[in-house]
Amino acid sequence: MLGQVLERGLRGVVLGINHSLGSALENDVPAPAIGYAQELLVMARPGDALLGISTSGNARNVCYAAQVARALELTVLSLTGADGGKLASLAHIAIRAPARRTDRVQEAHVSIYHCLCEMLELRFFAPSP
Repeated sequence: MLGQVLERGLRGVVLGINHSLGSALENDVPAPAIGYAQELLVMARPGDALLGISTSGNARNVCYAAQVARALELTVLSLTGADGGKLASLAHIAIRAPARRTDRVQEAHVSIYHCLCEMLELRFFAPSP
C-alpha cells in the first residue's frame, strides 16, 4: 500500500530557513549576509545547481551564495529583473524578467518559476514513450 502512494521527487533545499545557523552567524561572525553562502558550502553536492532569486540582482546574500556555488563548480541560475545586477553576471544561465518595478518583477518570477518546475517535471518524471 505505501509503495503505491509514494512519489519520486527531486532533492531541493531552501537556503536561509535554518534559524539556528542564522543566529550563530549573527552572534559569532562579523561578516554580514553570508548565511546562504555558509549553508550552501555545507549542503552542496557535486552535480547540484543553485537558483538565486533577486529582483534587483544585487542582493548581497544571494550573490555570495552564487560565488560559493561557482567555487564548488555548481551550475548557477539567476532569476532577476531586467537589469540583472551582479547576480546575472555570476550565473551560467541568467533569466531576466522584463520589468524594473519590484512588484512587476516578482509577478513575472512566479510564472517563470512555475515554468521551470514544469520543465523539470517533464524532464525527470514524464512517462517514457
